[in-house]
Amino acid sequence: MLLNILITLIVLITSAWVLSRIFTLPKNIWLLFLSQPLVMAASPVIVFIGGILSTKMADDPSIATLPITIMILGVASASIPAALLAKIKGRKFAAITGFVISFIAALTAAFSTYILSFELFVLASLFIGVSAAFVQQLRFAAIENAPTPEDIPTVLSILMLSGIFAAFLGPDIALVAKDWIDSPEGYTGSFLMLSVLVVVALMIMTQFKNVESNTSEIHDRSRPLKVIVCQPIFIISILCAAIGFALMSYLMTATPLSMHHLHGHSLLDTKWVIQSHIAAMFLPSLFTAWLVKKFGIESLLLAGTTIYGSVAVIAFSGEHIMHYWWALVLLGIGWNFLFLTGTTLLPLSYTPSEKHKVQALNDFILFGFQASASLLAGWVLFKAGWHGVVLSSLPFVAILVGVTFYFYVNQDKLQNTEQNNVYNNNLSTDEH
Repeated sequence: MLLNILITLIVLITSAWVLSRIFTLPKNIWLLFLSQPLVMAASPVIVFIGGILSTKMADDPSIATLPITIMILGVASASIPAALLAKIKGRKFAAITGFVISFIAALTAAFSTYILSFELFVLASLFIGVSAAFVQQLRFAAIENAPTPEDIPTVLSILMLSGIFAAFLGPDIALVAKDWIDSPEGYTGSFLMLSVLVVVALMIMTQFKNVESNTSEIHDRSRPLKVIVCQPIFIISILCAAIGFALMSYLMTATPLSMHHLHGHSLLDTKWVIQSHIAAMFLPSLFTAWLVKKFGIESLLLAGTTIYGSVAVIAFSGEHIMHYWWALVLLGIGWNFLFLTGTTLLPLSYTPSEKHKVQALNDFILFGFQASASLLAGWVLFKAGWHGVVLSSLPFVAILVGVTFYFYVNQDKLQNTEQNNVYNNNLSTDEH
């Protein structure tokens, strides 16, 4: 399986080279493409083994999902500081800060597994979440480097595509390096190997260059947040991304525990399902930009909502491996569509001078929802079982249906307001 990791890294480098020949985009985009998955690999490791490992470390198995929840709370709590640091010190400084935190988190996690300390493992998960908040800001750095507004879906798709490499790296590292260093329950070597990947990402990110701020942005008038958040386009953007993220986290967090702990599926089968899910989260990015240009962003929203509905049907049908696999793969695809929809619509709600505070608020809400969902996942699973988890997700699918209907009926009005026209006029000169 060590060969799998080497192959994944080679394919990552090759993909960056091939895509850079197909798409004429700034060098910064490809630096983000290469560095992002190396740091993102930590999150799949926590998702994959966090709950399983915690059942052996914690006194109460019902809090086994606490590390995942704390990780997501770390993302939510650090989202505003990450955005503000990017505004004050620049995208490069903020990204490197996040990568350093990730390095510290990996070392802390390694030590926690070595001494079998659940409390320290939870702390390491918090650090991983904090670093992830800085990693999430990379998508906004990519948007700023888009040559034109029309290139934003393409740039986002390329960056999201790199996440598929994290999907393979994380779980493979967890298993391959599990017993490299002798520890009570294993995995010390896994987190040390993660720290090495972060160092490589840091070296790559040193080559990133901040785009210069446009003077018009500095003097642009910024509206109060209460005005911005009342815009229908902002509300739709938030609901698409937040519900998409929350339901994805809710079902994904419960899956390893449901499969391995409650229904006795092997660790390898559980790894396969989680790995397939995370791959499905990012693989659609190969064609989502084309879908947006061909059919419009509203079609992507409709597809994502429809897929989430089908996930509930399949997940409720049984607890066999293929039930989990199909549900989690479709969940990943639906998340991709909804997250890309929300991220693409978000810039329509703000002007260049407002971007940092709106992006910070967006991520705070987004990962606040996700943290709440993951925290509830373990409790609902142990109280009501897998079917209870699935049934409790249906009201949020219904909200997505309502949002989709509203957007379809009012899309022309929503995308052609005076505020949106101001943004589109300014974006072409923003930080270029």
